[in-house]
Amino acid sequence: MAPPVRNLGHTATCGICCCLWAVAGSIAVAEPVKLPGIEVNVQARCVDVEATVCLREGTLELVACTKDSKEHESIVAIAARPMHVHAALLLLGAEPGNPAIMKPVEGEDTSWLKVPPRGDLVEVSLVWKKEGGELVERPISDFIVRADSDGIEGKEDKERESLPTHAFLFAGSRLIANGEGPRIYLSDRSGNLISLATFGDELLCLPGVHSRENGALLWEINATQLPELGAEVILRLRPKMRKKFPSSPEKKLQK
Repeated sequence: MAPPVRNLGHTATCGICCCLWAVAGSIAVAEPVKLPGIEVNVQARCVDVEATVCLREGTLELVACTKDSKEHESIVAIAARPMHVHAALLLLGAEPGNPAIMKPVEGEDTSWLKVPPRGDLVEVSLVWKKEGGELVERPISDFIVRADSDGIEGKEDKERESLPTHAFLFAGSRLIANGEGPRIYLSDRSGNLISLATFGDELLCLPGVHSRENGALLWEINATQLPELGAEVILRLRPKMRKKFPSSPEKKLQK
């Protein structure tokens, strides 16, 4: 039997999100709400996460990971906790769904259903300052191109197919039981923040299932306009809202 699975949109973030909501409600909307390494701009409707460029060459399975986890296959790494990023997105009214998972069929011990990922769309971009102080914002798709798997050498990055989207699903990772202790938010443990490959525990992911088996892991870095290795940047998450800003997070968290 698979371990119990719950999405963080429920009681695990109730305390965090309600505290954030209380702060947001007590200040002008122009004032950002802050968590460690995260700034929530309620007025601009975006979540800014402090990040560092950790890779400028090679194949990718992730867009972003946590520090000291999977920097060898991610563009940027963050020091913030994915659970806090999740709570920040909830504050802006984004609705989480689930990553791609296998779910047991009720009453059948050996049958499993494939559950596709779902969740509200969140646009992902990088923001940084040029030497003159000018702020630059670019969609994350500008830094991801189709891997050169046809054996043709010397093909310029600008001539290769870019990732066709910079919007990812707010899958919301997973919560699993941990004996009598507090449940574990899997993205905190694995470091999988924003994925190109399907891990089943990521916070943000692409629609569908992406694995070596179906040939979907074919992306690598286009460093043409990417800041230098070790550069400090902002990972900006902007939910694409389908409804108005909610009046309270409590109803959503207590489903």
